[in-house]
Amino acid sequence: MSAREVRLRPVTEDDLGMFRRFVTEPGLIGLDWAGFRDAQAPARRYAKDGFLGEDDSRLIVEADGTAAGLVSWSARGFGVSRYWETGIALLPDWRGRGIGWRAQAMLCDYLFTHTPVERVQAITHPENVAEQKSLEKAGFTFEGVLRAVEFLRGQWRDGWMYSRLRSDPYPLNP
Repeated sequence: MSAREVRLRPVTEDDLGMFRRFVTEPGLIGLDWAGFRDAQAPARRYAKDGFLGEDDSRLIVEADGTAAGLVSWSARGFGVSRYWETGIALLPDWRGRGIGWRAQAMLCDYLFTHTPVERVQAITHPENVAEQKSLEKAGFTFEGVLRAVEFLRGQWRDGWMYSRLRSDPYPLNP
């Protein structure tokens, strides 16, 4: 069953419980679990800038009026050029319902509308087939393998790089 309405919105104080869960509940964030993190860090970040920073930010993914997860973007650069690297984390009950790809397409549209970047990229795990399909449906193109790019669960792991350019066609029916 898919969600009828998906939208992105700024983080509110009520969302901080979900953020704390992502850093303290093993496995909740899926393959990206990298160990326990400071449970008070989300409240400090919210107090600082509401998770809307100049170089990295978060928005809540809302599905049918309920906070289903978050999307993020961080500034990266190559030479003098700047681009965004994005991510998404959905709560388990909201996965597999067509929310992720729509949220990622909406985030790209938001970033291309409000920032002058030409490129948005995302990296996922080779075994995360659902995320690969989601990125492709959201208009991203597979670019290749980044060898040994991440240390996770005691070993160096590859990442799969995807990108979407401002000039790429917008996905249908996000």
